[in-house]
Amino acid sequence: MKNNKEYVKWGLTAFLVVLGGFVGYYIIFHLDSLSTTIKSLFTILMPVIDGLVLAYLLTPLVNFFERQVVQPLCRATEIKVIKSKSRFISIVITIVVVIWALYAFFSIVIPQIANSIKTIIEQFPSYINTLSIWISNLLENNPDIEQKVMGLLNKYSLDFEKYINSEVLPQLNNLIMAISISVYSFFKVFWNLIIGFIISIYVISSKELFAAQAKKIVYAFFSIDPANRFISNIRFANKTFGGFFVGKILDSIIIGIICFIGMSILGMPFSVLISVIIGVTNVIPFFGPFLGAIPSALLILFIDPLKALYFLIFVLFLQQVDGNIIGPKILGSSTGLSSFWVIFSITLFGGIWGIFGMIVGVPIFAVLFAFTKSLVETRLASKDLPSETSKYLKLLYINDTSGEFVEFSTDSKKPFGEITKILVKNHGKYKHHHDAKKDADDISDDDLK
Repeated sequence: MKNNKEYVKWGLTAFLVVLGGFVGYYIIFHLDSLSTTIKSLFTILMPVIDGLVLAYLLTPLVNFFERQVVQPLCRATEIKVIKSKSRFISIVITIVVVIWALYAFFSIVIPQIANSIKTIIEQFPSYINTLSIWISNLLENNPDIEQKVMGLLNKYSLDFEKYINSEVLPQLNNLIMAISISVYSFFKVFWNLIIGFIISIYVISSKELFAAQAKKIVYAFFSIDPANRFISNIRFANKTFGGFFVGKILDSIIIGIICFIGMSILGMPFSVLISVIIGVTNVIPFFGPFLGAIPSALLILFIDPLKALYFLIFVLFLQQVDGNIIGPKILGSSTGLSSFWVIFSITLFGGIWGIFGMIVGVPIFAVLFAFTKSLVETRLASKDLPSETSKYLKLLYINDTSGEFVEFSTDSKKPFGEITKILVKNHGKYKHHHDAKKDADDISDDDLK
């Protein structure tokens, strides 16, 4: 019987190896077909994906209303009907609040944005003229520089006008067709969102059941310790993503409101439009403020160049307040990444997925970073080695007999890199920490050469 089990085990292993070979061959030589299939599958499942995303974004609101409003009301009134339907009532409250917020945004903000864009289009020639007059007044004492600047301004304004007449207007038919396709795509996306919204309600209603089923599957296919670590990592990923996105959205809304108030006080033009741009781009970490400030400053520059300078100073002040006061209070240490890794993750995922990658890059990299850290610490623990990074700052090598950490002597005047090469090369003879220190100090300049 034991031999039969061994045969079955080896046969199953061989089958999986062969199957893996076929799968690898198909992926390598049929990559285009596989990519098309995956895209088609994503298109078909888009309503479900939208539903899962909406459920994930709405869950914090549902939890808040359920735990802070509905359940306390149940305990205070002891109404059994409300208690049994607390989740349903919380979902209804969440839907009402979200729909009201969207309605308020579209009814108040969108018309003002549309008017601002219409004004920009209609008044564009006068803006160019205003900018030309301002530059002329600024450079009236420097006629040579004025002539060059005005020449460049006239040249590019003429080039822009020529581009409109020669490229944009003849392509109106194609533009209308593209708009029609875009309208069709918009309604398709809107329909997917409606289906996804309905799906999200079912997901939120049974989120504990889905979580329990997922944990049951994990424990069924993994041993206890790996399953515990996997579930712990998933909890961390959920905390990182949820904390980052919810906190960043709230932070961006606050920044947009403060920007609108500040611009209104300073008498800046297009205050609503620019505040929306600043708030939306603030969702992108690190680079977001620059992406929003540059086009906004250009809009103000056409009307009043001096106000554009004031705006840049105001935005710089606003981003300092956000980065040092508002952001840390809301986000805290939700990602646990240093500034270098934040910039690295934005650059990496922004290059892969564009603007979307710049938004999701930080939490994704934070999760990958945490998984790697967990794996490294687990491997170190299996070798009875410390996981604190500070323990390795002055490490030359670890004694393979006693396991003692041999550190570089800070009193030595010899270059650290050269001493390390010599000591590591001969590390077998060092049994004690002080022996390594003494030998490091005794290394001659000839040895270093």
